[in-house]
Amino acid sequence: MDLHLDDTIAALASAPGGAARGILRISGAGTAAALRMLSPDFAASPLASARRAESAPLDIHAPSIRTPIPGRVYWWPTKRSYTGEPLAELHLPGSTPLLEAVLGDLLQSSTGVRGARPGEFTLRAFLAGRMDLLQAEAVLGVIDAHDHRELQTALSQLGGGLSGQLGKLRHDLIELLADLEAGLDFIEEDIEFVSRAELTARVAVARHVVESLCEQAADRLQSRWRPRIVLAGLPNAGKSTLFNHLCGTDAAIVSAVEGTTRDFLIRPVSWQGLDFDLIDTAGWEATLEGIAAAAQWQRADQTNRADLLLWCTAADLDNDQRDAEEQLWLALADGSIPAIRLLTKADLAKSPPGVPEALPVSIHNEAGLAELAAKMTQKLTSSAARGPQWLGMTAARCRETLSATAAALARAEDVASQPTAGDELLAVELRDALDGLGQILGVVYSDDLLGRIFSKFCIGK
Repeated sequence: MDLHLDDTIAALASAPGGAARGILRISGAGTAAALRMLSPDFAASPLASARRAESAPLDIHAPSIRTPIPGRVYWWPTKRSYTGEPLAELHLPGSTPLLEAVLGDLLQSSTGVRGARPGEFTLRAFLAGRMDLLQAEAVLGVIDAHDHRELQTALSQLGGGLSGQLGKLRHDLIELLADLEAGLDFIEEDIEFVSRAELTARVAVARHVVESLCEQAADRLQSRWRPRIVLAGLPNAGKSTLFNHLCGTDAAIVSAVEGTTRDFLIRPVSWQGLDFDLIDTAGWEATLEGIAAAAQWQRADQTNRADLLLWCTAADLDNDQRDAEEQLWLALADGSIPAIRLLTKADLAKSPPGVPEALPVSIHNEAGLAELAAKMTQKLTSSAARGPQWLGMTAARCRETLSATAAALARAEDVASQPTAGDELLAVELRDALDGLGQILGVVYSDDLLGRIFSKFCIGK
């Protein structure tokens, strides 16, 4: 991949088609010369002497267009631009023929500006250290997002959410390796900079983080991401009846006997314009023995992984059950999982109890289901709803590297737990893990890798 980083590049950066404004972007050492060619007024404007980002209205004079074109120029004269080099954006009337004419005149001029290749602006931002590889991929994710949730995932990755997590992990492992190698330098003096117990604990934490990210990446690759909606509540709260109705099947056993559900059920659902995975869990119980304990563990695991919780409160609870159920709901409502409280079996209660903020629903007469769909849509599309951390393209690139990194950390943890094992072996495994994290973040990369990633971009980005 021939980068030609000394070239000055230009391209249209706005979407094709007519609009109120269109954008022509120029980046490189020759950007100021290009601006002087396009606008005789540039030299006399405040932009010519700017030492930080500035903008000013300027008329653009393109040889192929006889009349001056009114526009506004945004100018970043230093390395604090998107690409880490002098950069300008010309905001002009959004006529496609006009924009193409200005770009054509610029590329044919004596300024030496050439057309940008796909993704070259973002590639320069990456190589200048303005963003890491995960954030660069997120730029493409923002462009290609099909819905609000995909956009939120891309924006989160672009904002450094995933980068920060992996960057902190890499920093911690570097410090751990430094302590370990310092001990190797003073091995004859028998100086220990970090104990084996601390080594084991810190490596174990790192392994758990990477394994969790491996699982998330694998989930992201299985199919287009679907939100996980979990049904929860006390035993016999009507969860399975609601589950069967939303699924359109009798997948869950429905019985008046409490505790009928001992396992969790999961089904893909398309309902009221929503696509999601619906999970029916065991009712909340205090029993901690045998199969009931396993069911409660599974219920807690599914609840913690939920993107939305539907908490079912039965309308026919007695006073003691209602008090216990209220405490559980309050504990969940204070957590980070978006939740909707439902008053189920509303048709069975002669006088439904006053349950704060609960939506009465009845499968028997389908009361409240339209309102439930509206609330679910609002919760799932809000920024508070939790979505996947990984973009699909990032998960595909990083899956094998994450697995190798987790394996290296598992070997390091095994070595650290053996008192007789040498620190040299542990250092080797930590270096392997650091190499993997470096590849994910783009600290270590190859030209072929960059070529594969940035060739997916459109020109102008």
